[in-house]
Amino acid sequence: MTDMTLTAETNPPAGRSRYHFEVMRRAIDVIDVAGPQARLEDVAAEMGMSAAHFQRVFSDWAGISPKRFAQYLALGHAKSLLQDRFTTLEAAHAAGLSGTGRLHDLFLRWEAMSPGDFARDGAGLDIAWGWFDSPFGPALVTGTARGICGIAFASEAGEDAAFADLTGRWPAAAFTESPGRLAPWVDSAFGQGGGGPTPLVMIGAPFQIKVWEALMRIPSGHVTTYSEIAGAIGHPKAVRAVGTAVGRNPISLLIPCHRALRKSGGLGGYHWGLPVKRAILAWESARADAGVSGG
Repeated sequence: MTDMTLTAETNPPAGRSRYHFEVMRRAIDVIDVAGPQARLEDVAAEMGMSAAHFQRVFSDWAGISPKRFAQYLALGHAKSLLQDRFTTLEAAHAAGLSGTGRLHDLFLRWEAMSPGDFARDGAGLDIAWGWFDSPFGPALVTGTARGICGIAFASEAGEDAAFADLTGRWPAAAFTESPGRLAPWVDSAFGQGGGGPTPLVMIGAPFQIKVWEALMRIPSGHVTTYSEIAGAIGHPKAVRAVGTAVGRNPISLLIPCHRALRKSGGLGGYHWGLPVKRAILAWESARADAGVSGG
């Protein structure tokens, strides 16, 4: 195994203003404590903002008012999702939600690396990386010449841990800081581009890739269970292994591991922190009900 190589281009890193998400994150904490009884004026005061300005900023992010968002953020929301928005993956596949068509709210084009490429720990790969703004805070994005191969959220884990995590998955690859190379794909992925396809490159073991393909059949605003995924990939007894593969998904949000729940309605785990998983599920549900296009 060769050592991981890190180089940097002269391109300046992309701007990383975090004000917008940090306001939302603090507001979610306040709403979380107050529950559905949270008053707009009280939450806005905690943010040091006027009620009108806070409502406008929050609604731009969530697609609905802070008061309604509190209902989606409730811990019991996952159970209601399983009751009302459970997705049978076989039916989703039959409807054409596969890797070559339109996947839920995002237009993705994906390909998987060969098992041999994966076994070589990324040797011979040139992987670009950069930090970008996302609806859920600072995101580390990595990509090969063929597409995005990793997205990590750092709001809970921290930037150093997120960087070590993603780069450690392919230790023999050469990593180059080059946000400019990734920017068009990132803009498309986060709903800021002109609607072009977002190419993904899955780097994983064959079993993991099967699990990730199944995740991509879950529409935005809907959920499924680990056992449902296990059945859909032909391994109904491999629920624990499916959970491990879900947790090892390197392309957060676009391969929506956050939409996999326990059969009991529990959130299960999330590699980048359960607060992020709760926020993503609430955000997707709220925007789906409000008729807002997701990103």
